Amino acid sequence: MKFAFTIVLIPAALLLGGLFSPAADEPAAPPKAFIDGTGLGWRSLEEADFTAVNCDPETFTWKDGGVQCTGQPVGVVRSQKKFTNFELVAQWKHLKSAGNSGIFLWASEEALTGLARNALPPGGIEVQVLDHGYAEQFEKQNGKKPDWFTTHGDVFPVGKSDMTPFPPAAPGGKRSFPRKNLSKGVGEWNHYYIRAINGEVRLWVNGEEVSGGTNCEPHTGFLCLESEGSPVEFKNLRIRELP
Repeated sequence: MKFAFTIVLIPAALLLGGLFSPAADEPAAPPKAFIDGTGLGWRSLEEADFTAVNCDPETFTWKDGGVQCTGQPVGVVRSQKKFTNFELVAQWKHLKSAGNSGIFLWASEEALTGLARNALPPGGIEVQVLDHGYAEQFEKQNGKKPDWFTTHGDVFPVGKSDMTPFPPAAPGGKRSFPRKNLSKGVGEWNHYYIRAINGEVRLWVNGEEVSGGTNCEPHTGFLCLESEGSPVEFKNLRIRELP
């Protein structure tokens, strides 16, 4: 007896779509707002754009479009010029667990003039660059999780400076905590996009906005890269000045 077979070809896309596509009522995830610092008006920040403040000559070493920081002594380098409204992108990674660093915005001339060795500027808005090991170390030493800082992109005023933080904020303080935990760990590159306009600062960590604040004082000044006891690297520092 002979049998007749009919072969029906179903497009693979339909099969895969039925198996792997999200449910019809499940909204698609929105794209991340990833700014890479290219395009009209963007330029690189290089060694010539910065000057020493209170670190040793070998603390910050510029090479291949990036900068390596030994972390010793504690201090900063600052931009040659002041900025008011701008966008900034930077990639960073810590080389040791519990590493601490930061990017200062709008640091005043007063805060930087005569700054002592092993001291940080007592003014400006800091965008925290902190490794997860710092929080782990705090918990081991204190028997509780930290409630006054995170390792995922805090933004806060330093010294005499002021800022109204976006929520969530540190208890009783002016430190803006991130709404999402997106920072990667030691030895991995992180991407920051910072937008600072008319006294408002917003931070995106690895493509998503997480923290910031408004009513910043001062809201014009120098950019600083921070050395704070542990080796850290920065690369692809780029800026676009705005009106």
